[in-house]
Amino acid sequence: MEILLQYIRVFITGGALCMIAQVLIDKTRITPARILVSYVISGIALHAFGVFDRIVQFGSMGAKVPLIGFGRCLAVGVERAVDESGLLGALSGGLTGASAGISAAILFAYLASLFFKSKDT
Repeated sequence: MEILLQYIRVFITGGALCMIAQVLIDKTRITPARILVSYVISGIALHAFGVFDRIVQFGSMGAKVPLIGFGRCLAVGVERAVDESGLLGALSGGLTGASAGISAAILFAYLASLFFKSKDT
């Protein structure tokens, strides 16, 4: 029963984040690109204020998978690099922290391109 409740919390968290983005797309003139950027920045800000960990305790991967989780990943990478290398780590820490996710996205996009052909729309 506990696993079912965990799935429900993940669905609620991820669904709420997607619903907020969809409402912004439908009801405002904000472009989708700006909404994506605001989600990444929101993840950084929520991590900085210590709120993101509480959201993850409730919604687990429902909070980590969307772009808000990518923002947190960048922030954690910068924090670690600054602790290790000082202020210069602020320039490289974000990419170092998110490199596994970025590499996986590139790899899976390439694999998908091998199996599926694009169509003219």
